[in-house]
Amino acid sequence: MGNQIHSNCETCPVHNVDNLKKLGVNMDSWDFMVALAGNPNTGKSTVFNALTGLRQHTGNWPGKTVIRAEGGFSYANKKYKMVDLPGTYSLLSMSTDEEVARNFILFGKPDVTVIVVDATRLERNLNLVLQILEITDRTVLCLNLMDEAKRHKLVVDDRHLSKKLGIPVIPTSARQKEGIDELLKAIHEVAIGKFVCKPYKLKKASPELKKAIDNLVEKVETKFPGISNARWVALRLLEGDQRMIQAVEKDELMDLISQAEPQEFSDVK
Repeated sequence: MGNQIHSNCETCPVHNVDNLKKLGVNMDSWDFMVALAGNPNTGKSTVFNALTGLRQHTGNWPGKTVIRAEGGFSYANKKYKMVDLPGTYSLLSMSTDEEVARNFILFGKPDVTVIVVDATRLERNLNLVLQILEITDRTVLCLNLMDEAKRHKLVVDDRHLSKKLGIPVIPTSARQKEGIDELLKAIHEVAIGKFVCKPYKLKKASPELKKAIDNLVEKVETKFPGISNARWVALRLLEGDQRMIQAVEKDELMDLISQAEPQEFSDVK
């Protein structure tokens, strides 16, 4: 699986970065929604700018003071809208930034989630990666700052990592525009279903915990018909996530979902 992204002939039409057209704010419609996630200081904004250009929508998330940025690009005759999520170390804590990122991945239904990690601090960054893989199957790992890793004589086997994680892993040095071509191709192949991700999941729950989760999932789906990722909600309830408990008790869960769903900006700056 790790070889899948690299195996196609480099002369095929979609393998040339010249096929990238940065659409900026000209996004009246799109074919696929891409979420861009990652720890702070991984070069996530540089990756965002490399794909969308410098002209972007900038405003606030609904009801939040957290900055929201959106841009777009066209690749292989498909239009992609990209949402730059707040930099976070985890999806489990209660900070506003982490809540925004978590809710968008959970309920915003991105077609592809790109996780940007620092190749020089991979072990630290994998905490967020594994949490996101529990939520969504359609993921690409952008192994950024490879130039820094090489400078520190660090070697990362991206193909082995791809095989272990079950998703495309693309080495990049976004500041030098290196690897952006391959990243585009990976995003496109996951979006259209050509690359079927089989992401690594944490160990299976005990029979008792599985029964408790299944019972709670049924109750969540009954109370909030049509909700996506009910299993994650159930897990957070079982783990005592007070924000999630409050959202369920006060019937505010659908408000969280509506805030996470893609929408037009009303406060473009």
